[in-house]
Amino acid sequence: MPDSHEITAAESGAFVRMLKIEPTESGPLDGLCFVVKDLIDVQGYVTGCGNPDWAKSHSPAVVNAVCLDRLLAAGATCIGKAVCDELAFSLDGENFFYGTPLNPRAPDRVPGGSSSGSASAVACGLADFALGTDTGGSVRVPAGNCGIYGMRPSHGFISVAGVMPFAPTFDTVGILAYTIDALTKVAESLLSFPVPTRTSVGTIYVFQEIMTLCDAEVQQAFSELLQSIREFLGCKVQGTSIREIDREVSDAGLTPWFDTFCTLQWAEIWSSLGSWVEARRPAFGPRTQNNFELTRNLDRRKIEPANRRREDYRRRLNAFLGPDNILCLPTTPTPAPEKGTLEDKARSPGSLSSYYPRTLSLTSIAGIGRLPQVTLPLGNVRGVPVGLSLVAAYGRDAFLLSVARSVARCWT
Repeated sequence: MPDSHEITAAESGAFVRMLKIEPTESGPLDGLCFVVKDLIDVQGYVTGCGNPDWAKSHSPAVVNAVCLDRLLAAGATCIGKAVCDELAFSLDGENFFYGTPLNPRAPDRVPGGSSSGSASAVACGLADFALGTDTGGSVRVPAGNCGIYGMRPSHGFISVAGVMPFAPTFDTVGILAYTIDALTKVAESLLSFPVPTRTSVGTIYVFQEIMTLCDAEVQQAFSELLQSIREFLGCKVQGTSIREIDREVSDAGLTPWFDTFCTLQWAEIWSSLGSWVEARRPAFGPRTQNNFELTRNLDRRKIEPANRRREDYRRRLNAFLGPDNILCLPTTPTPAPEKGTLEDKARSPGSLSSYYPRTLSLTSIAGIGRLPQVTLPLGNVRGVPVGLSLVAAYGRDAFLLSVARSVARCWT
């Protein structure tokens, strides 16, 4: 975190509550401070999940989430609970009830969600790192939008005990950090293994179907970054097609991946939260209300074929990447949208020309594969941050972090 900053906590809009929880032990995170998304339990406080009715209908947590306790035991200090999108059901960061946390790198644009306050607190220099959750991109998107580092780990590698269940087979606890070194230290503490100082990369792959979903300016920025990475790492960069994994894709591109992800995510969300929604009849913002209607009205006969597709994609994707290859892609297909421009109609799954389907098509790859992904704040479009993401095979988190650290350092 910088030694000084000009943005106050109040100006950031990032905090539900400021507090101070001292570390329980000394360790590798000594001297670092962090915030946690308000989906993550903090003993003695209600986990509000971005919705006033949820907060009113739930009691204070009796114990910290496991991930929080592990950070305190590693020497870090928790300084607050961060704003998030309602029940984590968004990628934009505009909370109807609690406002929109500041994106300091692009103040007229959304920070991204649902870990909006976590990203904002770090980007504003108020915390060294933050915990968020990532189901469909909720760490990766705000990290990319706000120009900081972010990691979604391999599914199941960081405990979600004490974290609101959303879509359990996709849910992860992720990390947002101001520097690559902080990201690496926190990941080592939560993942319980060291990141090697050097590693050898086989091939960096780029799927052409991903690039066709991105704005022309994002494609250009990405291509320039990729050329620098190729020269720095001295590895092979190869363009290829999603057909290497999904051999029946024809001309559908990433649409089957998007459809598979949405079907399974919506099914799990309604299974996890539907009983509370029906019993409580909570007040939602218009976007969240629309999102829950999608989950309520899902034809659940689609679940089984979607599960079969996911497992096929997962096996093929992991086999394709192997132990030492990397998939490289823009974190999002566009720079962060301007505040107030994401209309409800843009959430329709019927067209990949809109922001949400295009973004989820990119983020669904790691989600479906249960893969680790790191986003690095290396690109920009007309001064607005654009993240570059690296994805590795399942369980290759330490390898991925080592590659990410090498890439980040070639820009510093």
